[in-house]
Amino acid sequence: MTRLITTAAALLLVSLAVFWPGFAEYDSVAQYAQALSGSYDDWHPPVMARLWAGLLVFGAGAGPMLVVQMATYWTGLGLIAAALMRAGRVRTGWAVVAVGLFPLFLGWQAVVLKDAQGAGAMLAAVGVVGWWRIDGRRVPSAVWVVAAVLLGYAVLIRANGVFAVAPLVAMLLPARSWRMGGGIAIGLVAVTLALSPAINQRVLGAEPSGVQRTQPLYDLAGIAVRIAPAEGAGFTRAEARALIEHHCVTAFFWDSLGEGPACAAASGRMQKLPPPRLYAMLVPAIVAHPLAYAGHRLAHLNSTLRWWVPAEWPNAGPPGGSEPNDLGLGQPGWLAVKWQWLAGLVAATPLGWPVAWIVVAITALVATWRAASPIAGVARAMLVSALLLEASFATFSIASDLRYHLWAMIATALAGVMLGGERWSRRAVVAGSVTLALVVAIGLVARATLPVVTIATMV
Repeated sequence: MTRLITTAAALLLVSLAVFWPGFAEYDSVAQYAQALSGSYDDWHPPVMARLWAGLLVFGAGAGPMLVVQMATYWTGLGLIAAALMRAGRVRTGWAVVAVGLFPLFLGWQAVVLKDAQGAGAMLAAVGVVGWWRIDGRRVPSAVWVVAAVLLGYAVLIRANGVFAVAPLVAMLLPARSWRMGGGIAIGLVAVTLALSPAINQRVLGAEPSGVQRTQPLYDLAGIAVRIAPAEGAGFTRAEARALIEHHCVTAFFWDSLGEGPACAAASGRMQKLPPPRLYAMLVPAIVAHPLAYAGHRLAHLNSTLRWWVPAEWPNAGPPGGSEPNDLGLGQPGWLAVKWQWLAGLVAATPLGWPVAWIVVAITALVATWRAASPIAGVARAMLVSALLLEASFATFSIASDLRYHLWAMIATALAGVMLGGERWSRRAVVAGSVTLALVVAIGLVARATLPVVTIATMV
């Protein structure tokens, strides 16, 4: 067990040395600027910018935040691995550490970004709770407090975060029944959705940016272009025609609605409406045009799950360089760049398709449903967390970046490894394998036949 913990600690130090001072994306630059200025808005999670500002005492740049997310990442993996070894699952413990070295996972964890921060926080929370739960021991109250802090941060770091955290909490808690666990998860989701805006704006002092408009605006526009030339979904006939003519609505992301003068003009009136008004318009639009809404959401879900899409579907692999900036956010060295190149190659394979990971997660969950060991309980919690997060993208998602699925992919990989020592249903494994083969085959056909597109052609 000591060797495993030492190995995880060594890998943390090596990761920091290789990727220092961390890759900075466009969002990273914007948040760092807020941390430096002390002026915050809620377009990006203010909790991360506030934490970054607090860490400036340890040095400027992205380095301190890289330490935070790498430390939570390797601490979580190390604790899970050591607990498995203590429970007699030595090979499984080493396999958990190996998961941390998967190029796509570690490559994205080297990017100072909310998704990597959230994944690290959830991994650390599973690690501290799993240290006790994996061998059937009662989790002390102080440990739950630590886990609550980590998971609270994960909830605030991403709009969809609660859909991963709530089921994770419900299944890690010693609930007596599925009904109780479901009630806990639903309650956490409801409370979080109700309180998050107030926490961001009143507690964390972030100015409202209008980010809450993006989801209903994207959905209203998606409905409008599908029912044109009929008028509806809040857009006039002329606005809907302009949205169609200038390709302002794409399955990939919402950004094109505001890109370019023509799209900005077509959506400008709607973009000035307050979020409650947009949501008040969206509900009757869905009721009146359910097929148009379903078509819009399914097209986006396919895009973000990266199934029937062309080869080189954008925003998959982690960046190989930091966003140009004048704030002092630097560039990691050549070895880090090579690693990101390797991660990009992996992202282009089925290992970088969230839809494939969903099939694996469902298969593992169904095939080991009867497993009663504490290890299986922790693994199932991660699988349900991953699947409910993925399910949330059917209604709550406006972009198709692979990084949004980072936690679901990591959780599925770890759970699969942890469940390796359990008894699997042969029927479920066969059905899952056939389904996975079919999903991959369809995806490969799409990549071989559909024309390649780029971000530039979408806006």
